[in-house]
Amino acid sequence: MARTRATDYDQKRLAILARSAKLFAEHGYTGTSITMIADACGVSKALMYHYYRSKDAVLFDLLADHLQHLVGVVEDAARQAEPGERLFAIAAALLEAYRGADAEHQVQISSLKLLPAEQQDELKALERRLVVLMSDAIAAAIPAVAAKPRLLKPLTMSLFGMLNWHYLWFREGKGLSREAYAQMATTLMIAGAEQAIAAVNAEAVNDGTASRKKTARPAVARRA
Repeated sequence: MARTRATDYDQKRLAILARSAKLFAEHGYTGTSITMIADACGVSKALMYHYYRSKDAVLFDLLADHLQHLVGVVEDAARQAEPGERLFAIAAALLEAYRGADAEHQVQISSLKLLPAEQQDELKALERRLVVLMSDAIAAAIPAVAAKPRLLKPLTMSLFGMLNWHYLWFREGKGLSREAYAQMATTLMIAGAEQAIAAVNAEAVNDGTASRKKTARPAVARRA
């Protein structure tokens, strides 16, 4: 007969994932063993295997839970009707979702690529969903970007960069609040996007002119 699950199974599973995230962030995925996870959770290795049969399974479940949560909060924020407010709501929702999840965030950045290809594909689909939601919000808030689709992804990833790497310097209760930083980041994006596009277009024109000069055929010297 199959072993029945305890009523607190999910609670214990989430506790295992939280402790695993901290270990992966501190020691690296390859530097962390199932034994280390079991010890950190205060359970036997045998009981640990009741929840997860491999370290890959722990990492995948950890990242799947983290990314599904991010997608959920961003989808809720994206229901904001006014375009500028929608972009701010998404940024603020992400920063709030990152609260207390620095370890999970670091593990996502560093260790997703270590999973088997099919598991990577499933997690990357969630990452792409986040990018689409942010990209659509930027295009709605900044009409000039919608007219320049080739620049939409660089701008989208630039905003993600400001938000995703905030944990390296942000300290709770010191300086800006999460909401204030979300406002700063989205205002920088909205206020500066058109100038950024103009600068990129000007650079492209200059590069094109220089390239034509380099490839132009040399003039034939006249005979004396």
